[in-house]
Parts: sequence; structure tokens; C-alpha cells
Amino acid sequence: MAFGLIIIGDEIMSGRREDKHFPKVLELLSARGLQLSWAEYLGDEPDRIIDVLSRTLSGNDIVFCTGGIGATPDDHTRQCAAAALGVPLILHPEAKDKIRERIADTAKAAGHLPQFDTADNMHRLKMGEFPEGADIIPNPYNKIPGFSVGNLSGTGRHYFVPGFPVMAWPMFEWVLTSHYADLFHKIAWQERSVLVYGVPESVLTPLMETIEMAFAGVKVFSLPHVGEDGVRAHIDLGVKGDPVLVAQAFLRMEEGLRSLHAEFTPVA
Repeated sequence: MAFGLIIIGDEIMSGRREDKHFPKVLELLSARGLQLSWAEYLGDEPDRIIDVLSRTLSGNDIVFCTGGIGATPDDHTRQCAAAALGVPLILHPEAKDKIRERIADTAKAAGHLPQFDTADNMHRLKMGEFPEGADIIPNPYNKIPGFSVGNLSGTGRHYFVPGFPVMAWPMFEWVLTSHYADLFHKIAWQERSVLVYGVPESVLTPLMETIEMAFAGVKVFSLPHVGEDGVRAHIDLGVKGDPVLVAQAFLRMEEGLRSLHAEFTPVA
């Protein structure tokens, strides 16, 4: 079981808005000893959204999905999720109650009684139409919920929230705390690296291969930096995995760099 992220919205793909979900999800997962395994970006294209959701819903992953769950013509995610699952959209009774609470709150703030049967308020109920069998995700910002559905196979689940960070991030945190606390810090993980100067990757590759062969489960990474803005060209060379093995592999890496007479400095 792995964590995935799907970010939906033409505004992201066109650059009208900068995506902030990816780094926040990394932060939320990392703070709990979890990792993001994959991420995908999609525009508001129903056929493409259905295609991607059909694929991801067939797996075992825990998937966070942001964007497109409103009730305007460019919001397609709710409908696409239902199509991918092969079930109808229905007005979720709890979602209906929460949306009506929001309508009442808005009316009270304006100094008048709520009128639930007006055309605009009836239209707002569409935001509570979710795939049949869905559960709601509470929205502490304005009460209008997101929803979750089980995957077509396995034990994974998809969690759909609005694209607005002020709503999405608390909802993601609620999901993690409410449903996956048993996974927090379950797998020990550490990452250590050094900055290597004046040595090409081709020279470092045999050392990297030797370390991965010697320490099963440890991954070696190499991130070149071409040098700009006053920063010297270098390679961020490191190891990641189980802390005990990482400590051993890191020592082996330092020994190998010294044998190459490489200049390097540890990354704090």
C-alpha cells in the first residue's frame, strides 16, 4: 500500500495558479513517517480524468485527489469518479445536511432567514452528489464536505477534496489522523548525503553500484547541480533507507570518496 496524489485543474496546467499541494502533502506525510510514492497532474478533461481514476482505483494505493469537486461547469471530478467506479451520483444525506448548515450560516451572517428552495441553493446541493457508496470528509472551513470511495480491488481508498489549500490541507490531515494513524512512523527511514565537488557522475557510478550491492534495501541517489548564483557545481550524493543500514552505507560512501581523492562536505 502506497500513497499517491492527483492534482486536477486547468488553472494549474495553464500556470494561472501555482500548485502548493505537492510540497504540503510531502510535509504532511513526512511528519508522520510516511512517503509519497507518485503524483499526477491533470487538466479539467473528463475523459482523461476517468482514464486515470479507472487505473488508480484498480490498485491498492491510498490516493489523495484535489480539485474539480465543485458544481460549476468546469468541475468534473465527482462525475468522473462515479464513471470510473461504474456507479451513479447520488445526493449524500450527510453532505446535504452540511451544505444546508452552510446555507443557514451564510443567511444568518447576512441578517435573514435561509431559503433552502431557491434555485441557487438547490444548485449548491450538487456539491453533495457523490458516487454511490461514498463517505464524506468533513470540511472545517465552510462545512461543504469532500468524499472518499474504496478502490475497486484491494484495501486502498481515494480521498477527494477541494482545490483550495485552506480547505484541502486540514481535510488531508483529518484523513491521515482518522484512518491511518496505525501507519505513522511504522517504517524507520533516514537520508544522508554529501556535496561532492569536481568529480563527474561517471566516476561516482561504480561506488554507487557497490554500495547498493553491499547494503540491500539502501538506495543511493545522485543529484547534480550545474552551478549558478554563486554556488559551485557539485553533486548531492547520498543514501536513504533503514537508519542502521544508512549509517553503515554512509561510512562506506565516505571511504570511497576519500579513495577517489574527492572533495566533499556533509549536508546538514
